[in-house]
Amino acid sequence: MVGCLLIHGYTGGPHELAPLTAYLQKHTDWEIVVPLLPGHGEPLDLADLTYEDWLLAAEEAYLSLKETCDTIYVIGFSMGGMISVYLTAKYKVDRLILLATAGKYLSFGKIIVNIGEVIEDGLKGNLQENKYFNYYKDKLEQVPLQANIEFMKLVHQTRQYLKDVKVPVFIAHGQEDSLVPYKTAYYLEKELASEIKEVVIFDRSEHLICLGNDRDVLIKMVYDFLNQPI
Repeated sequence: MVGCLLIHGYTGGPHELAPLTAYLQKHTDWEIVVPLLPGHGEPLDLADLTYEDWLLAAEEAYLSLKETCDTIYVIGFSMGGMISVYLTAKYKVDRLILLATAGKYLSFGKIIVNIGEVIEDGLKGNLQENKYFNYYKDKLEQVPLQANIEFMKLVHQTRQYLKDVKVPVFIAHGQEDSLVPYKTAYYLEKELASEIKEVVIFDRSEHLICLGNDRDVLIKMVYDFLNQPI
């Protein structure tokens, strides 16, 4: 039996991976699990949580899946990508998919551009139509500073496991990613010890790569990578 564990990103939820999850559920007979990390979902409740809580929740989901599955694939988006690296280094994982993974960099330059667009639309009276404002406005009110620190701790602590990942890995990133620049994909490719590494940069995609303009192509490539003989 094949099990597939999908892990969402920081302040997000399973919806970030929903199109990919739905495709895999339709086209495979795998056991698919998409856990909600502590404090995530709607509404966010991240106070008093640590990065260890998020790692532990992912580990528990993996171990539960392992009870019934001999083959395990792990897919991680953004922060979930680094959690996936940790799991792959620590446990038996057969293939790894990293999507817009927050491995090292944050694109402060593009974040500033996005903030500038929000301000400009606000001055024009078009704030409610700005996609960045609508996506981040609720999160800015719900996310305590300490939670952001815990996120950075997680990235820092899991980075050391990159050198211990030796399974086939597919790395995808959006060229228009405003939070984690696409050059992070090449950093991951360099640091991972895997012999089989495939990197694809999607020129029309932003950070929410599974919900973006290239999602149909991305989803098919992920499916093919997980099913090809290696």
